[in-house]
Amino acid sequence: MEFSHKSVLLDECIEGLAIRPDGIYLDGTLGGAGHSYEIAKRLMTGRLIGVDRDTVALEAAAIRLAPFAERVTTVHSNFSELDRILDDLGIDAVDGMLFDLGVSSPQLDDAQRGFSYMADAPLDMRMNRDDALTAYEVVNTWQPEELRRILCEYGEERYAPQIAAAIVRKRGEAPIETTLELVDVIRSAMPPQALREKQHPAKRSFQAIRIAVNDELGAVSKLMKTAFRRLKPGGRLCVITFHSLEDRIVKSEMQQAARGCTCPPEFPVCVCGKKPIARIISRKPIISGEAELEENPRARSAKLRVAEKI
Repeated sequence: MEFSHKSVLLDECIEGLAIRPDGIYLDGTLGGAGHSYEIAKRLMTGRLIGVDRDTVALEAAAIRLAPFAERVTTVHSNFSELDRILDDLGIDAVDGMLFDLGVSSPQLDDAQRGFSYMADAPLDMRMNRDDALTAYEVVNTWQPEELRRILCEYGEERYAPQIAAAIVRKRGEAPIETTLELVDVIRSAMPPQALREKQHPAKRSFQAIRIAVNDELGAVSKLMKTAFRRLKPGGRLCVITFHSLEDRIVKSEMQQAARGCTCPPEFPVCVCGKKPIARIISRKPIISGEAELEENPRARSAKLRVAEKI
């Protein structure tokens, strides 16, 4: 499959990174290398590190980035392993980092990956096909209360108890093996008015299961607790999120990094000694303009936040 992907908020990311020709930059979600291509072509003596957990994406990115091969290093890993990635490369700190946390279009469009509720495929949803946990295991083996929890928390699905119960009933008869089988089970658990909504009835549940399979929120949280420590002073961190759960983590960690004293207001003097380590560049999230939305409707939920290490 050809791995092509429209890079969301491309110009805004490049502006946010404030790229220096001799700098070291890390794209932690390499994907189809759309963002990375624009970073690499602005480097002269600098270096780009491209990270992705999907080997299909890495292979496609290597081809696209071939004109800049001498300044590009690709790494098969999860961006949550940022410390290990940089330590293995002998790099203490970088001048900028970019993370596009959305599922790439090729992953969604390749039916066999099992991310889509629009085509029939085995229940998979792994971003890294070397990982053991699949959507099949989540749907068919997780305890009812854990299923309900992820549907509620990760999918923000108001019919989570009903859907979890329907899954458990169905798998008691026979395993749920494909995406469209799961869609049918989800539909069967929802009231008629929910099925008439504009949004596909399985969208929230599929999001929840995908997040659980790939531990997406855990990875983002680990990343955000590491990122500023591995940036040089003046280095920029750009993060694109696509749903409120990720955005909440990114926003909170950036605010924590930009906050100084955390002593209670009633303390006459500061005793914590905490100093801010970053300043927030984009007070409000940067969103796509009408032109980009017309060309790429999947950008509608994208939010870019930018912060700079002090």
